[in-house]
Amino acid sequence: MTAPIVIVGAGLAGLRTAEELRRAGYDGGLVLVGDEDRLPYDRPPLSKQFMRGEVDDTTLRPSAFFPDKRIDIRLGTAAVGIDPTARRVQLASGAALDYEHLIIATGLRPRHLPDLPELTGLHVLRSHADAVALRSEVTASATALLVGAGFIGCELAASFRAIGAEAVMVEPQATPLASVLGTHVGALIARMHREEGVDLRCGTGLITLHGDDTGRVRAAQLSDGTEVAVDLVVVGVGSRPETDWLAGSGIELTTTSVGGGVPTDEVGRTSAEGVWAVGDVAAWRDETGVCRRVEHWTSAGEQAKRLACALLGVERPATARVPYFWSDQYDVKIQSLGTPSVGDDVHVVADDGRKFLAYYAREGVLSGVVGAGMTAQVMRARPMLATPTPVTELLALS
Repeated sequence: MTAPIVIVGAGLAGLRTAEELRRAGYDGGLVLVGDEDRLPYDRPPLSKQFMRGEVDDTTLRPSAFFPDKRIDIRLGTAAVGIDPTARRVQLASGAALDYEHLIIATGLRPRHLPDLPELTGLHVLRSHADAVALRSEVTASATALLVGAGFIGCELAASFRAIGAEAVMVEPQATPLASVLGTHVGALIARMHREEGVDLRCGTGLITLHGDDTGRVRAAQLSDGTEVAVDLVVVGVGSRPETDWLAGSGIELTTTSVGGGVPTDEVGRTSAEGVWAVGDVAAWRDETGVCRRVEHWTSAGEQAKRLACALLGVERPATARVPYFWSDQYDVKIQSLGTPSVGDDVHVVADDGRKFLAYYAREGVLSGVVGAGMTAQVMRARPMLATPTPVTELLALS
């Protein structure tokens, strides 16, 4: 009997890959392995609708979906090793799975700040369990410290303010999201948070935390010399690829490519025969030849389609890929198309309070469009990002 395709990682990328394999005509054995006890679920709502108490369940597919699609889903057991020569993956449960193809979709784990005391009320947010623990402590009377003004910090600040909690957000860089969107657009996002009552302190970091006699966090010492009374702390300083279980496998890993992770070719093949990688853990080779990770919801589905077709030898119609991501903060949807970079020239062509639209250009060519509350204007630029377009063409229309 032919060994199955085994997908390690039962998040969005793993689930989408399983679905795309079936959609592309694969009829063989398919095993989906996840280290959490929950069915695959959607992560973006955890910092938003789930945190505000608007939804309690973000499960992507009901339990009946998996037997219906003949997907053998194994939850609550992590993969702990792989032998690419024997084509076998070892599980924490003690079981071993032989595979014809293995797809790595293990995602990320949140980074922790070193040397902080272990106190009740100190959180990170990645998993459903993380979100449950954090939501149980957030009340209208609470003061929360958000360490890092990236997407997690900004979205949680908006959610906390929506339920009446006070939010202090510290960020060592000059603005929120500076490393993603640059300081020009970051300043517009900073303005929105301050207008909503967030105590935003840029150019400031966390030194340490202090607790009370019960071991609960009560104060934070900041790098600007101040001390802030807090009831809970969320550290959102980025994540790293979940690749520890691949140590000793011989599969190439990288810390030098953009974002690190498991480097692959343009359809997800790794350095090992029959082993593929998809989603946040995977550093796919882009059109410029650089292997980079893209930590966005839409890219997981796009990669899953490309990988499934390549693995099965099925032709897929060529389409121009325009990267896309979004972030919901307060009543505004912030959207990005293309590959905006901090080194690009930024042209803000609309700034109407909380709504704005910015064009990014690299050597005069449109590289990205970022907008807040301006969905139609952002999406209108998609065709111009699919082919090289002088930014002057868009500026002339503004």
